Amino acid sequence: MTIKVGDSIPSIKVMQATAEGPKEVDTAELFAGKTVVLFGVPGAFTPTCSAKHLPSFITNSSALKAKGVDLIACMAVNDAFVMAAWGKDQGVGDQVVMLADGSAAFTKAMGLELDLTARGLGVRSQRFALVAKNGKVTHIGVEQPGAFEVSKAEAILAAL
Repeated sequence: MTIKVGDSIPSIKVMQATAEGPKEVDTAELFAGKTVVLFGVPGAFTPTCSAKHLPSFITNSSALKAKGVDLIACMAVNDAFVMAAWGKDQGVGDQVVMLADGSAAFTKAMGLELDLTARGLGVRSQRFALVAKNGKVTHIGVEQPGAFEVSKAEAILAAL
């Protein structure tokens, strides 16, 4: 079942790309006591993700934080090394935390997996963005295949 407004963020271990290397993070702890924007992408370095999705959150990070967002996180079913390289390539700095859900455990727990095995890509995340306050989802936008409307930073800003 897909996560929805009012649901709690599942407690799953993911990896965070840091300057010191990959660090295990419990999602429940990451979201506790904060307002968090989490957006998920099908893959690092993919066209829409690199040209539009991640850049929209970098560009709008100050505006999101001005509306009370404590943390902006990007998540993909990639490993922490790929997420770190993508973050560096995109110049995220400390504006966006890059999270790696390498085995898609978090993605599956939220019901947001996308099976692209037939296209040689395995199980990935659907394109989405959500807002959670103290671990509870207050807004979520999940894109239809090929779309990029409800999960971009501008749509999240409008929802806050």
